[in-house]
Amino acid sequence: MSRTSIEWLRGARLKDCRTSGATMGTRYTARFVVPEETDVQAIVAGLEAAVTAVDAQMSNWKADSDLSRLNRAAPDGWVPVSVNLASVLVRAAEVGRETGNAFNIGVGALVDAWGFGPAGRDCPRVMSTGFRACRPLDELLEVDLPGRRVRKHACVALDLCGIAKGFGVDELARVLDRHGIGSWLVGIDGEMRSRGCKPDGSPWAIALEAPADDRRTAMGVIELGDAAIATSGDYRHWSVIDGERVSHTMDPRTGAPLRGAVASVTVIAPTCTDADAYATALMVLGVEAGRDHARRRGLDALFVTREGNGLRTVGTGFFDGA
Repeated sequence: MSRTSIEWLRGARLKDCRTSGATMGTRYTARFVVPEETDVQAIVAGLEAAVTAVDAQMSNWKADSDLSRLNRAAPDGWVPVSVNLASVLVRAAEVGRETGNAFNIGVGALVDAWGFGPAGRDCPRVMSTGFRACRPLDELLEVDLPGRRVRKHACVALDLCGIAKGFGVDELARVLDRHGIGSWLVGIDGEMRSRGCKPDGSPWAIALEAPADDRRTAMGVIELGDAAIATSGDYRHWSVIDGERVSHTMDPRTGAPLRGAVASVTVIAPTCTDADAYATALMVLGVEAGRDHARRRGLDALFVTREGNGLRTVGTGFFDGA
């Protein structure tokens, strides 16, 4: 932000507003700076409506969501969906293609089978379960974005946990942009996006969470400009099956949960939809292949790996040399 803009922020009569609420099994937060006479309640109502809509469209924990309805639909018939869901399905397929199927939202049955989804949380399977790679999404799904409809070409259970929160953050951002607000920070759980700066002119500061199972602690802080940030990790949702720790993140290429040295991947991108999806994809790809892909795509990515009792970081772009 320019020096002139910062001085205007400091001299104007402004309100530093904060709001939060429940959504997608966690909480959303928003902080924004507006002129004193602004109708803040209208903005808050818009934020609440935005995340409520995304949850109703993309939750596989709600039986009446658009996603659940699509999952129940028989193959070969067109299913009407919201433009939001259709857009997310298109972007998910694009990320899947470019990462060699490392990102695939057609893992819903696997997530359930390993006890991490709504249908399977009470019956995790044993490690001897037969593994089978997931077919690429392009083979399973046809999306007619202008017509707002989707057709499945085979039975598939879709799971948007690796992209829906990011899209929800972008929806929060769009609400604030529509109101002409130039200074804000929004987030859902650990997925964040910001614009402008804080009321005192300083940048928005975002804590990077250390991949610890038993506590929440920061491993560092970064200053976020007009960008989004998301982290995928194995330390929030995991299980011990047959004496082995398994992550909730599925590897679509093997049909099994991730079991590797990568503890977390953080990605900075222009949108939180992309940051969310790429963080998951790079986690699946692993450090070497993930770093190569991040460099090819010009992504700012931070890989945190476990080495013995310690952690090692490897980064690209903004995080290079971390």
